[in-house]
Amino acid sequence: MPGSYAFDPRAAPVLRGDERTVKILIAGHFAAGKTTLVQGLSQIPPLSTEEVMTSAGVGTDHTHLADKTTTTVAMDFGRLSLSEDLVLYLFGAPGQERFFPVLCDLAYGALGAIVLTDTRHLDETYPILELVERLSLPYMVAVNAFDEAPVHPMERLREVMALAPETPLVTCDARDTASTKSALITLMRHLRTLASEPSR
Repeated sequence: MPGSYAFDPRAAPVLRGDERTVKILIAGHFAAGKTTLVQGLSQIPPLSTEEVMTSAGVGTDHTHLADKTTTTVAMDFGRLSLSEDLVLYLFGAPGQERFFPVLCDLAYGALGAIVLTDTRHLDETYPILELVERLSLPYMVAVNAFDEAPVHPMERLREVMALAPETPLVTCDARDTASTKSALITLMRHLRTLASEPSR
């Protein structure tokens, strides 16, 4: 059950020698740009589990992008050093509903999540947001700036996604490392703020 994966602040960060390692989940709907984001941020050759989509996926996986021929079936993995003693492990989860159990497994032990979305398919983001919230995982939302995607006021996006006032909402370009690093820093600042708040 998703509840068994609830965020536990005592579990992170993990100390390894002089390093602190933090696990970050990258979630989002199908074709939101999660693999691109992990590849752009990772300082090591990222691990990817992309497989070619076949006719067997018709009616199960979304096929609204004619030029998308592969999909993540397990995870993307990358590593990024934020400082000399702080290392982030990035776990990108597949976005299709049939892979939600994989997302739940990847969320275990994560400190927080970036939920990536495309404004052309906001309706596909809602189940991801609901699942991340059920996992009690702190998160932020990053709107991936696809060239063809419509641009909406951030206040309107926050409203339609029913985001809490304290949940960060930013725009980023998953193809641009500086942009994705900025989004990641926003998440880390959000997590730091949550950690500094007194326990209720």
